[in-house]
Amino acid sequence: MRLRLLLLLAVCGAAAGAAARTLSLRGRWRIRSGNGSLELPGDVPGCVHTALLQQNLIQDPYYRFNDLSYRWISLDNWTYSKEFKIPFDISKWQKVNLIFEGVDTVTKVLLNDVTIGETDNMFKRYSFDVTNVVRDVNSIELRFQSPVLYAAQQSKAHTRYEVPPDCPPLVQKGECHVNFIRKEQCSFGWDWGPSFPTQGIWKDVRVEAYNLCQLNYFTFSPIYGKLKDARAQEWNLEIESSFDVVSSKPVYGHVMVALPKLQTQQTQGIELQPGERVVELFVKINKNISVETWWPHGHGNQTGYNMTILFELDGGLSIEKSAKVYFRTVELIEEPIKGSPGLSFYFKINGLPIFLKGSNWIPADSFQDRVTSDLLRLLLQSAVDANMNTLRVWGGGVYEQDEFYELCDELGIMVWQDFMFACALYPAGQGFLDSVRAEVAYQARRLKSHPSIITWSGNNENEAALMMNWYGIHISDLPTYINDYVTLYVKNIREIVLTADKTRPFITSSPTNGAESVAEGWVSHNPYDKHFGDVHFYDYISDCWNWKIFPKARFVSEYGYQSWPSFSTLEKISSEEDWSCGSRFSLHRQHHADGNTEMLLQAGLHFKLPQSKDPLRSFKDTIYLTQVMQAQCVKTQTEFYRRSRSQVVHGEGHTMGALYWQLNDIWQAPSWASLEYGGKWKMLHYFARHFFAPLLPVGFENQDVFFIYGVSDLRSECNVTLTVRLHAWSSLEPLCSRRTRRLVMKAGKATLLYKEPVPRLLKTCGTCTRQRCVVSFHLSAAGQLLSPTNYHFLSSLKEAVGLHKAHITAVISQRGDTFVFDLETSAVAPFVWLDVGNIPGRFSDNGFLMTGKTRTVLFYPWKPTSKSELERSFQVTSLTDIY
Repeated sequence: MRLRLLLLLAVCGAAAGAAARTLSLRGRWRIRSGNGSLELPGDVPGCVHTALLQQNLIQDPYYRFNDLSYRWISLDNWTYSKEFKIPFDISKWQKVNLIFEGVDTVTKVLLNDVTIGETDNMFKRYSFDVTNVVRDVNSIELRFQSPVLYAAQQSKAHTRYEVPPDCPPLVQKGECHVNFIRKEQCSFGWDWGPSFPTQGIWKDVRVEAYNLCQLNYFTFSPIYGKLKDARAQEWNLEIESSFDVVSSKPVYGHVMVALPKLQTQQTQGIELQPGERVVELFVKINKNISVETWWPHGHGNQTGYNMTILFELDGGLSIEKSAKVYFRTVELIEEPIKGSPGLSFYFKINGLPIFLKGSNWIPADSFQDRVTSDLLRLLLQSAVDANMNTLRVWGGGVYEQDEFYELCDELGIMVWQDFMFACALYPAGQGFLDSVRAEVAYQARRLKSHPSIITWSGNNENEAALMMNWYGIHISDLPTYINDYVTLYVKNIREIVLTADKTRPFITSSPTNGAESVAEGWVSHNPYDKHFGDVHFYDYISDCWNWKIFPKARFVSEYGYQSWPSFSTLEKISSEEDWSCGSRFSLHRQHHADGNTEMLLQAGLHFKLPQSKDPLRSFKDTIYLTQVMQAQCVKTQTEFYRRSRSQVVHGEGHTMGALYWQLNDIWQAPSWASLEYGGKWKMLHYFARHFFAPLLPVGFENQDVFFIYGVSDLRSECNVTLTVRLHAWSSLEPLCSRRTRRLVMKAGKATLLYKEPVPRLLKTCGTCTRQRCVVSFHLSAAGQLLSPTNYHFLSSLKEAVGLHKAHITAVISQRGDTFVFDLETSAVAPFVWLDVGNIPGRFSDNGFLMTGKTRTVLFYPWKPTSKSELERSFQVTSLTDIY
């Protein structure tokens, strides 16, 4: 051993045993335009747009029409440059790498005027060997090419056949050929977002110098199973470590893995041959210690265990890493259902079937350097506060930053992770496939240790786009496109993912028919089949109060309705002339064809439209009404899916997931989101807190009969009492109330609790008619409320009789960090909306039906505020205020 060590020291020099040296190149760089007419400082991580904004060379890109005014930024070829000094003796190191964790997107990279490589994929990590180029003092330059022009060139070079779509719909005001560049797909424009194809270094960049060898990465997977010599199922840990061995001789040593709380420690010898080497370790968890598993929010704790891994190698080289290890299993269950054709589609976590409740995540900003830790925590905490347990990271955005997944682990949010392909067909040339393979291998390796990720999905809607022929492909060309689809998502992405990660399922697309799509050659003739897989569903014309229009599917991973964000959110990026429904701004900001018309059409089915002649008042009232409509539509639809979990009707049902579109906004505009840009809660998000509650009574009508189902996500059955009340619109006292005997709600089931013909229900209350009364109902036990109070409208509110204009006052007081709003109303008030403008925070409830004279609501500020500030900003609106 001593002789081998002396030989290595002779080869490597005096620094052989030293740990690698790292120099971060984060911070201030120089940025210049293509013709050199504009030069400015800019931060890394960052992008050209934010650098221009920080130097006051442009306005807020989100202000008014700036998405069009600033197209020139994306069409130019920018250069990033920096001079830096190496703070250690570079000659003593065998290998020096320049590492980019993320470059956006197409560049030529030069170090000391020598081209060291190129980048063309925003989602890859790039490592360039600069050993023979680096000096004590260095100049680095990244010459960016316009992503818009690059995508157009790549499309033009693909001469054998077209790969549609060429361009987004005109209403989206976007750029073309986004499917030819491995970049955030929605950055070229989407139906809820602007077109800002950014350029920049969007993640970390550093220089690394090392001798002997360097640990490139380590990743791990907890495995639950039966070993050959085990009598029972046991937990084990598979660890994969990748080394770059620059020594000319093998490097010997040992590795020690320790999980102290699990009383697990394991040491083994390793031998690293020169070159790129992967070491695989199999760690047996002490079977005498009980392992606590990671559970989704609402189903248990998110227990994790600290692990250290120490490599002690020749030459005194010591490398130590630490990580948090979570233990959980996930299964996607696709099996026959009694009384139904097709197959189930649901997830089991740690053997327990779980109904997935949540939404879809899009990028939180067009400029990723503005997505801070605080913003991520605010948005993800808001999801948990609304009783969500799942977010789908949608395939047209980005693979999120590490902190996003760490927060999901910590908060118990399950993640359905798409790969970044959306609403398009894609080329399948070798260069494109090679880039995708590297991207997928890197992302799977980076993310697989997170328990929050429960499934990989190949793309968003591309199976449907292909097989429902969204792009008008000639039937004779279909086999070519199917072949490209299978090549990309099955023979490449799926193969890499399943090799890298055996702990969670992979599905090729969303929506997909799952096992049925596989049986049909990976693409199904009807990807929206309700008897298989997941579906996406949108219908803005049919009446959303009629639950019969919704698909009784196995799993619904997208559905929703648009609304406008609050006036306080819009006010910051608009001017006075924009504040009307028919303004150029209102039309410009809407990227979904006929979206503004559809919102009012849907609202007009059940509500009187705003009648003010004052454009500003009408605009504010319309904003409010679109939020009412959105909240009520998504409530009706989600409650339908939740009560369908235990039902099979005409062969359809057994619904086990409801993820509405979408959670968050990328800018200030009408969209399907329940959280506005910056995190303010829309009315829908307050409604979600109720309709995703662990225990929920759901009321609906069928053929003039009123039903109430009790939906439970709990792990044990419970005894409840159901209280049903009728209220007259004209009175603050309930007309009549009835309580059931004690009822049993089964764990993880939807149970019928109540059934009565509507005429008989009304008759018991004397003066009630459909137009005069509304029904409310809740679950309780031993006098304690167990569920939100839900309600059912017996008629459209535009036909309601007896509704008076409500005068609502609030007395605000402070209790610690929380503020108390004591409300008093002069009349029954539907959809009471409390607003404190730009003061960040949320209420304990909002958008509610106020049937009693008084009500207390809490306000939780996200930043310090005062009672006087709240009093100045406070406004309250209810439905009759807009008439």
